Amino acid sequence: MNTFVSFIVVLGVLIFVHELGHFLFAKLFKVKVLKFSLGFGPKLISKTIGETEYLISAFPLGGYVKMLGENPDEAADSEDQERSFAARPVWNRFFIVLAGPLFNLLFSVFLFFLIFLVMGIPENRDTTEIGEVSSGSPAAQSGIEAGDTIIGIDGQTISSWMEVLTTVSTSEGRQLEFRIVREGEELTIPVTPRIDSVTNVFGEEVEQRFMIGIVKKEQIDYRRAGPFEALQAGIWQTWMFIYLTFMGVVKIIQNVVPASELGGPILIAQLAGEQARAGWLNLAHFMGLLSVNLGILNLLPIPVLDGGHLVFLTIEGIRRKPLNERAQILAQQVGIALLGTLMLFVFYNDIVRIFSQ
Repeated sequence: MNTFVSFIVVLGVLIFVHELGHFLFAKLFKVKVLKFSLGFGPKLISKTIGETEYLISAFPLGGYVKMLGENPDEAADSEDQERSFAARPVWNRFFIVLAGPLFNLLFSVFLFFLIFLVMGIPENRDTTEIGEVSSGSPAAQSGIEAGDTIIGIDGQTISSWMEVLTTVSTSEGRQLEFRIVREGEELTIPVTPRIDSVTNVFGEEVEQRFMIGIVKKEQIDYRRAGPFEALQAGIWQTWMFIYLTFMGVVKIIQNVVPASELGGPILIAQLAGEQARAGWLNLAHFMGLLSVNLGILNLLPIPVLDGGHLVFLTIEGIRRKPLNERAQILAQQVGIALLGTLMLFVFYNDIVRIFSQ
């Protein structure tokens, strides 16, 4: 599957799931749906079924569900007045808007559930084999190499990676005698740990401790799981991605993570192509991650995004009347400007990334 096709499949499925949430909840609350479109702009294909026109439009970077009475200045026939979006109670409209991002998060749970059901639950095998040695580290300077297996430190037998970490971190900087196995040969190598920084996934320093600059070789085993356990693992995996996505937004605002790390459609297309070539399970995992990102980003309180509409509806519920139309229009204009600027910025990042490779 080539990059373009992978991109269209991934984005098309995620947009469909998102808009399906809006559509189904609109139907649940008896709101008349006029259009269900995958994509924006000129329509390429359309078919009217019942009261709804279903479209595939020219620009695939989004979609929309058009409901009767969604715009305040839109008039509805008297017989359809009760079925307009504007006529529904605030809580109905709140859940119609919320359903899009919610469906993206539930779809992520579903994808991870399928992955864990088919592949099993991944578990890290406890090993003392070294996968990577940092350049210039005490381990590298002492001659320890990737592929070495640690079997003892200072005369004590080592059988787990946690024992390696504990022994080094509590060494107080004294020299340690490492017994390792390299290509079947047993060697003793002295290494002196030194204080170094431990960073989290966002590159922030979380603590300092004695280290020697080695990383365990990751070896994953897959344990078969039944439907219930696979569902639990799918929920947990989705929750972890929700947390990381939310914290990623926070760290970008705090300037901990550089904004140059943001990617747009071109990066998504490249990654989708790579994952598709690696296999459908990899593509499904990537789609699950992207679905979480789409769900969380749509919940940001920016006008024109679902999160912005939810803010307006919350204010309306508290005040028992909507914000005045002028304030809403101004907020929408600000939201469009922000999103337009963001789109230009991520496209710029994508292009710079391509030419710097």
